Amino acid sequence: MTNYSVHEPPFDGTTDDDWSAPQEHDFDTDDLSEIADHFVLSASGFDSPERYNDLKLPVVSPAGELNENALQTAYSGGHSVESIEGIDEETKSKAKDVLESLASEFGGLDLSD
Repeated sequence: MTNYSVHEPPFDGTTDDDWSAPQEHDFDTDDLSEIADHFVLSASGFDSPERYNDLKLPVVSPAGELNENALQTAYSGGHSVESIEGIDEETKSKAKDVLESLASEFGGLDLSD
C-alpha cells in the first residue's frame, strides 16, 4: 500500500470553469514542489515529490484558482479518491475531509451529490 500524504492546497480565487486535469507541461514551472501545491495527495511528499505521477487529485488550476468541478471530480467518480489504488481508508477519509473543507469556498457545495 502506498503511503500518501494529504494537504490542503493554497489557491488564489475560485472558478467553476470546465475542468480537465492538468498535465505537467501546463504549469509555468518545472519545480515539482510548486506544482504539488495544486494537488491534494502525493505519494512522495509535497516538499519534494519524486515525479509528477506521484501527485493525485488536482483541484487548483495551473493559474492558481480552486476549481469547483475539480473538487467534484476528486470527490467521486472515475478519477476520484475512491479510484486511487493502494490508498488506505484513513488517508482516503483525510482527503475527503480536505475536499469537503475546500468545497465551503463555493457556498456550501455538496460533494456527496
